[in-house]
Amino acid sequence: MQLLSRTLDSLEIGTPISSAHLTMVPLLATAPAAPDYLLLDDALDAGLAEVTEISQGGSVPELAFRNRADRDILLVDGEELVGAKQNRVLNLTILVAAGQQLTIPVSCVEAGRWSWRSQRFASGRRKLHASARWAKMRGVSASMREAGRRAGGDIQSDVWASIDDKMRAFACRSESRSLHDVYDHAEDRLRANRTAFTPQPRQVGAAFFVDGALAGLDLFDTPFTLAKLLPKLVDSYAFDAIERDGETARPAAPSLAEIRALLARIAAAPHTAYPAVATGTDLRIEGDGLHAAALCAKDRIVHLSAFSADAQVGQ
Repeated sequence: MQLLSRTLDSLEIGTPISSAHLTMVPLLATAPAAPDYLLLDDALDAGLAEVTEISQGGSVPELAFRNRADRDILLVDGEELVGAKQNRVLNLTILVAAGQQLTIPVSCVEAGRWSWRSQRFASGRRKLHASARWAKMRGVSASMREAGRRAGGDIQSDVWASIDDKMRAFACRSESRSLHDVYDHAEDRLRANRTAFTPQPRQVGAAFFVDGALAGLDLFDTPFTLAKLLPKLVDSYAFDAIERDGETARPAAPSLAEIRALLARIAAAPHTAYPAVATGTDLRIEGDGLHAAALCAKDRIVHLSAFSADAQVGQ
């Protein structure tokens, strides 16, 4: 896809920033300073978005979303929603048009609860950790290819298994097996990483590395979007990196050539285009151990995330 190649080719590589085991390589671009959409947290805080169970009985892999705003709202893969009958995370990135109502695909991140806590969901201010996002992305792409579905089945099983692994790794107890509880348990350790990474001028994305191994890459269409979501992104990657606390940190910064090779690998990988859940095209990119997904809309890459299976940490 020329749009993907053109976008990746135009990126500049910033100066790496490291904290303990985690390194962020900023991706810079000349782009609009602010987006023409609202972000999910801002829309929820302003009462311009509503997320509920699809019915009184509910359905684990689906939620109802309503955009009450006069602008699009961007929902980003892995963002957490808390409340209602159980906490969920978004299975992929969705751009919802002004006034639109639709069903969105999600995964449960609270396996031990199926009881009402509220009628509407609120933002959990968290994002599914990177290693689980990789497994979920792989499952969503396979399910779309084989069954035309974006939720359920093995996707859900992988998410639950990853949360259980984190509970054991951090010696955390949660009666409802809640990802949110595990994040709260690790908050003091996460905060140190979060405060070390600040958005750079013109930064629209980042590649993250744990002790020199690729953890993943996220790219957005404006510096505003990256800056607002960076704390969630850093937590997502640091949640895997802090498992190595106590070991000697080896935050070797990748070379410029390595980052360019990664971007070229994403651009050259086989891809399949599907109609998006709402606005735009859902691009699934797979090949040679690479799993990536991009939401393309209005002649731009709104969000791209990419993971390499042979470089995963926390697996």
